[in-house]
Amino acid sequence: MSVRPLADRVLIRPIEEKEVKKGSIIIPDTAKEKPQEGEIIAVGPGRVTEEGKKLPLEVKPGDKVLYGKYSGTEVSVGDEEYLIMRESDILAVIE
Repeated sequence: MSVRPLADRVLIRPIEEKEVKKGSIIIPDTAKEKPQEGEIIAVGPGRVTEEGKKLPLEVKPGDKVLYGKYSGTEVSVGDEEYLIMRESDILAVIE
């Protein structure tokens, strides 16, 4: 099964942060923060203006991005977890 975002939406695979232990403190999975970094898997065709002109997205599949902590909608495709969000919810592209 494949997912094709519509309009100015993007499909992102969250990248889990590497676990860092300090001392003997172990943080349970339920207390860990949501990832804010991900890789773009698919992009929509772009937003259509009021004049009918299509504006292409600035991001492309393969880009690593930073996004807001509570941005997007979580979706499951098969056994993979993804986020679908608008391009405007992306804060930066990591180069």
